[in-house]
Amino acid sequence: MGIVVQKFGGTSVGSVERIQKVAERVAQAHAKGNQVVVTVSAMGKTTDELVSLAKQMSDHPPEREMDVLLTTGEQVTIALLSMALMQKGLQAHPMTGWQAGIHTDAIHGKARIDHIDPNKIKKCLDAGEIVIVAGFQGISPDGEITTLGRGGSDTTAVALAASLKAERCEIYTDVTGVYTADPRIAPQASKLTEISYEEMLELANLGAGVLHPRSVECAMTHQVQLVVRSSFCEEDGTMVKEAGQMEEEMNVRGVAHDLHVARIKVLGLPNQSETLSTLFTRLSEATINVDMIVTSEHEQERISVAFSVHEEEGDKAREVILQLQDELGYQDVISETGLAKVSTVGAGMVTNPGVAARMFNTLSEAGIKIKMVSTSEIKISCVIPRDQAQQAVRTLHTAFGLDAKHEVLLEA
Repeated sequence: MGIVVQKFGGTSVGSVERIQKVAERVAQAHAKGNQVVVTVSAMGKTTDELVSLAKQMSDHPPEREMDVLLTTGEQVTIALLSMALMQKGLQAHPMTGWQAGIHTDAIHGKARIDHIDPNKIKKCLDAGEIVIVAGFQGISPDGEITTLGRGGSDTTAVALAASLKAERCEIYTDVTGVYTADPRIAPQASKLTEISYEEMLELANLGAGVLHPRSVECAMTHQVQLVVRSSFCEEDGTMVKEAGQMEEEMNVRGVAHDLHVARIKVLGLPNQSETLSTLFTRLSEATINVDMIVTSEHEQERISVAFSVHEEEGDKAREVILQLQDELGYQDVISETGLAKVSTVGAGMVTNPGVAARMFNTLSEAGIKIKMVSTSEIKISCVIPRDQAQQAVRTLHTAFGLDAKHEVLLEA
C-alpha cells in the first residue's frame, strides 16, 4: 500500500469524543498497510473565538500577529489527535506547518504555498509513524508564521498529497460528499458520485463550502486523486477527477450560491485606455479579489464600471477607489450590499446554448431581479438580492432537473 493523506475539518474534530472517532478512522487506514499523513483544522469554532479575542484588543488587528494567534488552534488539534492515537498503541508524530516543511510566500492571512520539503515527513513515515500536520499554516521566506486563509487546511492536505505523491487525498467533512446544491437550502439535492476538477473548482469558487478553491486547483494541477466523504458514517463519498474520465456529462451538474456579495459602481470614468488598468491594478495591489466586472459607455468621453467583491472587502475596496479620485477623475462611487450570487455549473454547458436562456427565464418568472451576469464555458453566475437567494437556488435546482426523488439530510 502507499501513502494516504486524510484531512479532517473543524466539525470532525469539534470535541474530544470526535477526535477519538477520527483516531479510529486513521487507525483503520494504517491497519490496511498504508502510510498515513493526517491534516487537521482547529476544533469546532476555535478560529472564530480567536478572531473574537483579537477584535477585543484591536478594531484592526495586525496581520502578522493574527497569524501567530490563529495557528494555535490547529496546534491544539494535532496534539490531542496524536495522544488519541498513542492511546491505541500507535506511533504518532504531530507537526506544525513549518515543522512539516510547508514554505509559503510572505502575505499574512492569505499566504500561498510556494513549495513543500517532505523529507521530515517521509523519515517519520519510514519509521512507521502516523504524521499529524497542522493545516492552514506554513512559514514565509523570512521565517515568519503564515496562514493560508479560511479553509486553507484543504489546501494543506492536497499540497502534501502532491508533494508526497500520495495514492489519494481524502477530505472528511460533515456531509457525505458533494451535492447538486446545499441540502440545507434545497432539500431535494442529491449527492454526486463523481465530478470533474473543473466543475468542482467553479462550484468552490462560487460558494460551495465543501472544498477550498485553492485545494481543487492544486489537485487539478498535480492530478491528485481527491475524495470527499463524511467523518460520521462509512458511506461512499464523491470522487473529484478528470473530466475525460467522467461517465456522463450533464448540462448542469450543480447550483452554488454565495450570500456575501457587495457591488461597487464607479461612475463617469475618463474613457481612456489606462483607466481600467489603473483601477484594477490598485485593487489587486490591495489584495482585493474582484469577481464580476461590467462596463458601460454612456458618452464618448466617459464610461462607468461595476464590479463585485466579497462583502468583507467592500469597505476596503471603496477606500482604495476614494484614494484614486484625483488620479482617475471619476464622478462618483456607489457601493451596494445585501446581495448574493447564484450560479449554475456544468461541463455540458459549452455545447448547450440553451442553458443561459433557461436560467434567465427561470429567475425572471420567479420575480428575481438580476443585477449582474458573468459566464464561462462551464458556469453562469447572477448577482441578485440576498433575500431572494434561497428561492433562486431551489427554483433553478428544479428547473434543471436536479431534484432527487427523496430528501437528502445532512449528517449530524
